[in-house]
Amino acid sequence: MDGMLLDAETRAQERPHDHQDELRLWLRLLTCTTLVEAGIRSRLRAGFDTTLPRFDLMAQLDKAPEGMTLGEVSRRMMVSNGNITGLVERLVEQGHVARIPHPTDRRAAYVRLTEAGRAAFADMALAHAGWIAGLFGDLSPTEIATMMRLLARMKASVRAEMDHAV
Repeated sequence: MDGMLLDAETRAQERPHDHQDELRLWLRLLTCTTLVEAGIRSRLRAGFDTTLPRFDLMAQLDKAPEGMTLGEVSRRMMVSNGNITGLVERLVEQGHVARIPHPTDRRAAYVRLTEAGRAAFADMALAHAGWIAGLFGDLSPTEIATMMRLLARMKASVRAEMDHAV
């Protein structure tokens, strides 16, 4: 492997009798996710000098033209308010996000994309869609539909198990 570190899935395949099918499936999903995410991160950095978290924040704000509170953004992105604050500050510095005072709560503010932020995000989103299409380009529409159906079943199974575990 040219000195590359082995991913968890490859290590599991080298010793298949040490792992259950479910664990090998989890490792395959994790490996695929890691590969896709690394590709997207690299392309966002090279093409737009931005990060995946900033892109994700802009995507959330693009869906809410009137803006959102930091709490709403953090819930949607499933990260802490502290993480969002740093991302917002960087995007404010770049002129992509504006803070708007909350009309009734002086402790809170809305954040929303500026016109420049909207234009920058539109460019990034278009490129992102192309990258995703390329990454999944070897899959047929039927294979994609099958994977979507199976992953929906898996998602339901995971949620049901988590509901029982609590």
